[in-house]
Amino acid sequence: MSRILLVRTSAIGDVVFASPFAEALRHRYPGAFIAWLVEPGIEGLLRGSAAVDALIVWPKQEWLGLLRARRYRELLGRVRAFSRELKAYRFDTAIDLQSLLKSGVLTWLSGARRRIGLASREGSRWLMTEVVPAGGQPGQISSEYRHLALRLGLSDVDFLPRLSLEADVRARVRDRLHRMGLRPGGYAVFAPFTTRPQKHWPEASWQRLALAVRHELRLVPVILGGAAERAAGERLAESGVAFSLAGETGLVEAAALVADAGLVIGVDTGLTHMGVAFARPTVALFGSTRPYLDVGRANASVIWLGVACSPCRRQPTCDGVFACLSGIEPERVVDEAKRVLQWERA
Repeated sequence: MSRILLVRTSAIGDVVFASPFAEALRHRYPGAFIAWLVEPGIEGLLRGSAAVDALIVWPKQEWLGLLRARRYRELLGRVRAFSRELKAYRFDTAIDLQSLLKSGVLTWLSGARRRIGLASREGSRWLMTEVVPAGGQPGQISSEYRHLALRLGLSDVDFLPRLSLEADVRARVRDRLHRMGLRPGGYAVFAPFTTRPQKHWPEASWQRLALAVRHELRLVPVILGGAAERAAGERLAESGVAFSLAGETGLVEAAALVADAGLVIGVDTGLTHMGVAFARPTVALFGSTRPYLDVGRANASVIWLGVACSPCRRQPTCDGVFACLSGIEPERVVDEAKRVLQWERA
């Protein structure tokens, strides 16, 4: 392999989990040209990576807009132009880490002679020259990507998520912290929001946790989230012990806040996984999903109650009770936070 394309366009958490694969490639092929194909907005998470030479942004929304408007001829022209852009890189190998039809098509459009798919689904296997079956250690972070790395003869030493941000982003966010009266390491990032209600911890529990983190751990809670969570973030900060920046940062700025946090607590969402990637003390709360229990770092842990119906993933059977998460008491989260902080400060 000398010119390699990685295709993992989304989602944020999955890009974080896949991040060590690029480093494993760089270790095995130090002189190779490695590019990563992503969706707009996510590329900033990879821009500081020494393992990635180029980031290629797939204009997904532009294509979808043309499709919805039934402007098929124009869409076909854009697809062909994007394929020419990919082929200009002269990739000899393209690796589909997403395993869906959309990622399979993008891998095929690259023109790479060797196209490798990981557990390809939705018919994408027919666009690959090689398909590696799913595998890995259940419950181990980044396990499926480690499995693929081993199948391709790459090293799995220290195969843990790892992110690097550009220096100007870190400086900009630290200046904002200073204006808020906060210092690096003096606050705890809360990541309460995600796309599915069965992955949410109750607001009342977050509010109790905020009080305990502020008074027992002497850290200022900072709530992160997107624009859609702005109102919920404000509710969580009503007690006055927390700041809400939900809807007030872009993804890369939020990542920089995670990177400088003294503690990260969150549900199964990309920002929580970033805590592990930046090696920050992290407590992750899982219920309907269980992507990993073996975090790979002594200063990070997962709380998962293991109720009978969990993991249900996208098909909950509890009529909205979600006891798999609501049963986690804030006191247990605080105790776990103390444990990971003690390891960090030892």
